[in-house]
Amino acid sequence: MLRTAYASLLALLALIATAVPAQARLQCVTYARSVSDVQLFGNARTWWDQAAGAYARGHRPRAGAVLAFRATGAMPMGHVAVVSKVLDSRRVLLNHANWSRPGMVEREALAVDVSEAGDWSKVRVWYAPTHSLGLREAPAFGFIYPDGSDTLAADSVQDAKG
Repeated sequence: MLRTAYASLLALLALIATAVPAQARLQCVTYARSVSDVQLFGNARTWWDQAAGAYARGHRPRAGAVLAFRATGAMPMGHVAVVSKVLDSRRVLLNHANWSRPGMVEREALAVDVSEAGDWSKVRVWYAPTHSLGLREAPAFGFIYPDGSDTLAADSVQDAKG
């Protein structure tokens, strides 16, 4: 009886192991959650609103922050990516998944703020198939910071002036 149960369990595990990789692809939210301290769930398009009251949010890049992209026709679920390095106020390197190809993880992908106001509301991101920045400007909400840093306060002061 134990042998039959063991064989059934092995058969079930083999079925699961072969079926899941064929259908499952790593999504940006799963990846961002696993490599950052921002622990939100649901579609990427909901992260900005979910972060309100739970995490600081702002418009200045910082390593470890999550850049939250708005939903568009091309990206109906939105997108999230983790800032790995800030190069300057308009350029960062991102770690993210599911951007250039389904399920593909990209590390240190260049992202450039192309917004008129310099507020990261429009971003162009490295697109691996063309080995260049993508042609499409992707709209973004801004950055979700994993802790209550003073970056939010700096953004609030700037917003009050502007």
